[in-house]
Amino acid sequence: MTIDSLPGSSGYIDAGERKVTYFSNPYVLGLTVVAGIGGLLFGYDTGVISGALLYIRDEFEAVNQSSFLQETIVSMALVGAIIGAAAGGWINDVYGRKKATLSADVVFAIGSIVMAAAPDPYVLIFGRLLVGLGVGVASVTAPVYIAEASPSEIRGSLVSTNVLMITGGQFLSYLVNLAFTEVRLLLLCHFKLASMLYCLS
Repeated sequence: MTIDSLPGSSGYIDAGERKVTYFSNPYVLGLTVVAGIGGLLFGYDTGVISGALLYIRDEFEAVNQSSFLQETIVSMALVGAIIGAAAGGWINDVYGRKKATLSADVVFAIGSIVMAAAPDPYVLIFGRLLVGLGVGVASVTAPVYIAEASPSEIRGSLVSTNVLMITGGQFLSYLVNLAFTEVRLLLLCHFKLASMLYCLS
């Protein structure tokens, strides 16, 4: 894909021909993909809960019996994302894009650990809030960081990579949910078959 620069466009006053391809600068492309991981996490986290909630209900009886807890677990990441996005602009201005991205990644990682080790639904909800905060800050920081690092001729293409990563994360989460569902069905079938053989014996 080649984009021709028009005279006076994108800050260029010269009438000369300037061509920049999407893959012409591996460093900028790599930077875009790495920064876009925030978008991938955003899409993955919002999508994966649809399948994970089935296992959460099995793990915690209180969640299985309370639709309010189920709704809170699902929505708490979005609440955190709202707060993170609202604070993201200030964090970017004060600390810069790189530090904002790194802090968002650290908060997301801590939230993931909290969720994995959650002994009860309320700790799980707190972990979802932390993950949402990280996702919210990253969703504000990544597009700005990509736009500032990109050559002007392909800035739109590179910034749109972040949106592609969001939808890619959602798709990935559905594949993971499908894989775990298949494993769960196989385990259930194996258990039922073993029970039948035990009864026959």
